[in-house]
Amino acid sequence: MAGCAARAPPGSEARLSLAAFLLGASVLALPLLTRAGLQGRTGLALYVAGLNALLLLLYRPPRYQIAVRACFLGFVFGCGVLLSFSQSSWNHFGWYMCSLSLFHYSEYLVTAVNNPKSLSLDSFLLNHSLEYTVAALSSWIEFTLENIFWPELKQITWLSATGLLMVVFGECLRKAAMFTAGSNFNHVVQNEKSETHTLVTSGVYAWFRHPSYVGWFYWSIGTQVMLCNPICGVGYALTVWRFFRDRTEEEEISLIHFFGEEYLEYKKRVPTGLPFIKGVKVEL
Repeated sequence: MAGCAARAPPGSEARLSLAAFLLGASVLALPLLTRAGLQGRTGLALYVAGLNALLLLLYRPPRYQIAVRACFLGFVFGCGVLLSFSQSSWNHFGWYMCSLSLFHYSEYLVTAVNNPKSLSLDSFLLNHSLEYTVAALSSWIEFTLENIFWPELKQITWLSATGLLMVVFGECLRKAAMFTAGSNFNHVVQNEKSETHTLVTSGVYAWFRHPSYVGWFYWSIGTQVMLCNPICGVGYALTVWRFFRDRTEEEEISLIHFFGEEYLEYKKRVPTGLPFIKGVKVEL
């Protein structure tokens, strides 16, 4: 995993990333600059160049690497807000931009606060996998093509609002799971039990065995409902279902190895929370 070369003081990465995210989100002030005489594209290019120059002046690697990612996500969030309030057929894509950027940034921020020992640049999940990147690009292409040829399909507000509610629910559930698990949460399935690793069964873990996966499951499908993407909506549902089916089985093998009968009893009481996924089968 890519990470920082030297460990900074506790909490410094969280503060650094938050400052950079807010700096990027300051693109919300760009309409004021265009009213002052700057052309839209010229003003945007100068703004981006100015942000990067400022980050280079303020931070050296590896802190610059954290800052530039957080700033980029803040910039996308700010652009998403501006697009959300635009009078165009792209306003629901603005909702998506806000949701996507906030998801990736909050993954890093919560990890920095909650479990700094496992923190790395990978905690942004920007390089999650090739499949994840292809899925995102596919959804952007579908939205663009359908918006050109069938623009009325992208203006079903009640459907986009339903997708937004799914996204908010999924995001809140996943972050609640991360905070509840504390230092037990890790973006990578652990094959060896650490001395501090405990079985968490309280809070949202009393509802579902895998609340972070449940949250991500509904978040990812919700993004496509929000975009009114029928093809990617079906594709995402099938793909993420299969991914989390395999992921839960892989993780539960390790958890049974770590906690034995304690986890088996927990497994009997609490469902996975994912539709039609029961987890690893245990032969008695």
